[in-house]
Amino acid sequence: MAYRSKKKAFVLLADGTQFFGKSIGIEGDAFGEICFNTGMTGYQEIFTDPSYFGQIMVTTNTHIGNYGIEKHESQSKGISIAGLICKDFSFNFSRPIGTESLFDYLRSHKLVTISDVDTRALVNYIRENGAMNAVVSTNIGMEKKLLKELASSPSMEGLELASKVSTKKSYTVGNPDSKYRIAAIDLGVKQNILHNMVERNMFVKVFPYDTSYKELEAFKPDGYFISNGPGDPLPLKGVQSVAKTIIENNKPLFGICLGHQIIALANGIPTFKMFNGHRGINHPVKNIITGKGEITSQNHGFAVDMNAAKENPEVEITHVHLNDGTLAGMRLKNKKCFSVQYHPEAGPGPNDATYLFDIFKKYLD
Repeated sequence: MAYRSKKKAFVLLADGTQFFGKSIGIEGDAFGEICFNTGMTGYQEIFTDPSYFGQIMVTTNTHIGNYGIEKHESQSKGISIAGLICKDFSFNFSRPIGTESLFDYLRSHKLVTISDVDTRALVNYIRENGAMNAVVSTNIGMEKKLLKELASSPSMEGLELASKVSTKKSYTVGNPDSKYRIAAIDLGVKQNILHNMVERNMFVKVFPYDTSYKELEAFKPDGYFISNGPGDPLPLKGVQSVAKTIIENNKPLFGICLGHQIIALANGIPTFKMFNGHRGINHPVKNIITGKGEITSQNHGFAVDMNAAKENPEVEITHVHLNDGTLAGMRLKNKKCFSVQYHPEAGPGPNDATYLFDIFKKYLD
């Protein structure tokens, strides 16, 4: 029988609000910006997505852990979230291809996790009061000390985190004899993105976030890609400069999420921190070009300024988020450059957005 802890634990928000639960057996404190994901499945992909680096995850789905862990479904080498909050935690799993329980996986990464939290109330509070820093803790009685530490924790706005998750050394993915060569700037790239490119006859070389245009060009790529990733895009001045040079040379360029925001900033279009981000696998997006709707996977706390994008004569809005009207995709009218604010590689059930990789492929011909 799996180990079950009855030790009390709590969530403490930066404004002093507290929610209580129970530790699953991994003790300690975990600090980060609190956020929530509305996906009914895909917890392993969420926990290993580098875009979540530095964030405490609240899962709105009631049951977490019930289908275990399957090693090939991880999106990076380890867990990216800072801490986990859920309602019902399953210590055992019944999935035939599962390789280990979620508890064993989280314990091996020493991720502070608490269950039995009223996640409906917590998510509702975040929705009404906005994203803020928080701490998950098993140290009952230390609330005053932890609140002081929270007060000195840096805000996600203005925080550069891509350097924390980017590869330290370049590496390649795919067949060197593939038709196309892609230089990918790693700001926290998900493995599924690379797999989608490899499936389309692309040989990808993944570079650290601070690689110069000259180093990228030495690979002699047919196209460039700027990945997803965590944190505020504004401090990434070097990547913005590289993106601007790629665009000026009219080389094919594709950006996803943080990469999308970098491309916007490279064109003088500002970004902003959202009151609450988009995180889930059922976000409705309208493709303005085709008129079709898409069900998409999203994970971002920053967005591109829609009005500024509309006012830029070189930019065409291609996708709009139907829930709140935020900018979900754009392309440059006279350049081989486009980007989206969602994850076409995720395929959370619908594969509505995977065509974007085919568009990128056409740009390479």
